[in-house]
Amino acid sequence: MRIQVVIIGAGPAGLLLGQLLHKRGIDNIILERQTAEHVLGRIRAGVIEQVTMDLLDEAGVGARMHTDGLVHDGVQICVDGTRHRLSFKELTGKTVMVYGQTEITKDLMDGRDAAGAPTVYSAQDVSVHGISGDRARVSYRAGGRSHEIACDFIAGCDGFHGISRKSAPARAISAYERVYPLGWLGILSDTPPVSEELIYVRHPLGFALCSMRSPTRSRYYLQCSLAEDIESWPDERFWEELKPRLDDDARERLVTGPSIEKSIAPLRSFVAEPMRFGRLFLAGDAAHIVPPTGAKGLNLAASDVRYLSRALIEHYQDKSDSGLDHYSAWALARVWKAERFSWWMTMTLHRISDNPFDHQLQLAELDYLFRSKAAATAFAENYVGLPY
Repeated sequence: MRIQVVIIGAGPAGLLLGQLLHKRGIDNIILERQTAEHVLGRIRAGVIEQVTMDLLDEAGVGARMHTDGLVHDGVQICVDGTRHRLSFKELTGKTVMVYGQTEITKDLMDGRDAAGAPTVYSAQDVSVHGISGDRARVSYRAGGRSHEIACDFIAGCDGFHGISRKSAPARAISAYERVYPLGWLGILSDTPPVSEELIYVRHPLGFALCSMRSPTRSRYYLQCSLAEDIESWPDERFWEELKPRLDDDARERLVTGPSIEKSIAPLRSFVAEPMRFGRLFLAGDAAHIVPPTGAKGLNLAASDVRYLSRALIEHYQDKSDSGLDHYSAWALARVWKAERFSWWMTMTLHRISDNPFDHQLQLAELDYLFRSKAAATAFAENYVGLPY
């Protein structure tokens, strides 16, 4: 079998890339190690930038997003019981949208099915070959048989633990990493949110986040130790730990209920450079990880897909490799700015240490953010997504 582009990974990055290429007449196949049900069961990001919305529209899968998504003009930051609002609309003229990654994945899956584009789920033993030569190949097993696909290019969209980055020459990769000494304990509950906007909470007891997926479904997070056992966190304990971190109004509006999902996620910053190795291109979590504090993970994956899809379209339609040659540099320039912003939010809002000096620096940083229009504008520009 021969095809123009093989995409490894059927998460949002791989599905979005496949849809954009298919709509421009570029043949592609997606290989996914997990089942479709497993992919849809992942509970991840919920805040998307305007550029991500635009890409979903370009891919022809944005209708439900515009119907069900919640447009947010700003965000709120609560510091030791006092809430402050930053208006994206007033500071930048832009907004963000709350629309869960699970819903985006479903829309992209439905769009791909409607287009008749091939996706192989439960593809085992995926292996990449010939990325430094004239023709690349990808082998895998599915349905009890071995398969091999010859292709022009391979897009590695299979996440941090996937095979794509591991297939690149180790000596060619520079890896940059910071592991934070904390995690996020998150729950999803069918309860109304405490606010129409996200509330980031900086508190001496530790960070908290009040988010939502819909007007009737809430997502809450608490800062926790990486040593925590999820089994030691019954719902009652979570709610009792959340309440004292909230301001009076949020505490009054808090509706508790049984969780429908609960998990602990470690916080990490990671970048692999470059993002191209011959005919193999990395995108999304295969190349970089950000802490969830800045809501950049899914949006960075979409950013990579934007650069890569346009580069591949340019290659096939304009016979130019300029976009492919610049892909890694262009994508990484945006990645590092998002890494900086996510690091800044993480270090500013979490209880990182018990050092009083660090505590006072956090308060000074936040006071400057609330009092300076320049600082608030810089924050808003980064949160809603920097221009290309």
